[in-house]
Amino acid sequence: MSIITLSGINKVYRTKEIETTALENINLDVNPGEFLSIMGPSGCGKSTLLNIIGLLDKPTAGSVTLLDRNCNNLSDSELSHFRNKNIGFVFQSFHLIPSLNVAANVELPLVYRSGLSAKERRERVEKVLERLEMSHRIKHLPAQLSGGQCQRVAIARAIVGNPSIVLADEPTGNLDSKMGAEVMSLLHRLNKEDGTTIVMVTHNEAQARETDRIVRFFDGRIIG
Repeated sequence: MSIITLSGINKVYRTKEIETTALENINLDVNPGEFLSIMGPSGCGKSTLLNIIGLLDKPTAGSVTLLDRNCNNLSDSELSHFRNKNIGFVFQSFHLIPSLNVAANVELPLVYRSGLSAKERRERVEKVLERLEMSHRIKHLPAQLSGGQCQRVAIARAIVGNPSIVLADEPTGNLDSKMGAEVMSLLHRLNKEDGTTIVMVTHNEAQARETDRIVRFFDGRIIG
């Protein structure tokens, strides 16, 4: 059974003067534990699709089902809770908070979870940073890290809550080839060792070929 099911997804952005169709009749199933790549030219709707899967945006039409739950009719608070518990995000630009050290950045998703003590949050943070070989940077600020290290911290933040799904939007886009390869290796480890389902938007054909499946986009439609 699919962990992600998109049925008849359309996304239209409207202003007073113009109507723009970002996604048109998207039907997509992603299996548990699958590593899926989404490819296509800039502006074709890839990131919009990722935002809809991640419940950061709502479709104009169609249904989104994650982990057997139809998410269309969830309230904003229910969406936030579901997203925090089940989905991790990795972005091209890291989105780390400059004024917080590594530990505090990684801890952020856990702060919004009820039932976790400060001690439990700290233990989870320490464990995930050790796994990603960033324990020695735990008190550093983002400005004191390399790009590859920042992305490791971002991945740690994405997985500290043990999500079933990780969504990665151009996760190696700001990195050189060596750092990019290291980040891809981390994502593959998460996928294989933990069974985490990963959906990754990328322009890198070689990296996409390393994943289980490639979905190709053009002008808001799946073409292959």
